Amino acid sequence: MKYKRILLKLSGEALMGNRQYGIDPERLSEYAKDIKEITELGVEVAIVIGGGNIFRGVAGAMNGMDRVQGDHMGMLATVINGLALQNALEDAGIKTRLQTAIKINEVAEPFIRRKAMSHLNKGRVVIFGGGTGNPYFTTDSAAVLRAIEIEADVILKGTRVDGIYSADPEKDSTAVKFDQISFKDVLLKGLKVMDTTAFTLSQENELPIIVFDMNKKGNLLKVVSGENIGTEVNV
Repeated sequence: MKYKRILLKLSGEALMGNRQYGIDPERLSEYAKDIKEITELGVEVAIVIGGGNIFRGVAGAMNGMDRVQGDHMGMLATVINGLALQNALEDAGIKTRLQTAIKINEVAEPFIRRKAMSHLNKGRVVIFGGGTGNPYFTTDSAAVLRAIEIEADVILKGTRVDGIYSADPEKDSTAVKFDQISFKDVLLKGLKVMDTTAFTLSQENELPIIVFDMNKKGNLLKVVSGENIGTEVNV
């Protein structure tokens, strides 16, 4: 395997499958099988998951809700998704730990870096919920922060698109896909990979990001094996 330890970033929307809201058990099961495939090959896996399938703090703020209150609700949504993913992984026979940035001791462990790394060393999949624990920060920022803290080799951003394009490929048929691109060129071209805070943090720490289609079976294995799929953002 090209990568020994990865941070997999999944959006909450990805868990909806073909639904309009909530969690699709079939999609969870598919993800669990893909993750199991790479853990059996010795890859250490940490996961950060969003909450957009349940609630987004930014959307709440746009509708008149207090932003901080809305972001706290969004953090709780990521914990719900983390519990759902944990259940799917354990049904597939994978040992897991759910750690949260906000304390919910009856539900999950609090995030402690040393414990997280110990779990990874023992072959457990560690799911990080609750974002960074702070309002105004996205789960993209949480993913980069946790990846740096656990000394991950790469951030794998699983999306429904097979990489980074010059424009939205779902809206522009002339959009060109990049196989590799530098952090500098992403900024110069104004491409949307992650929010600015997350992207800058990744750039400063020279932590590569690979954007790929998580919904295509076998793609996760191909990425960690070093196959050239998706788009790699690097220095």
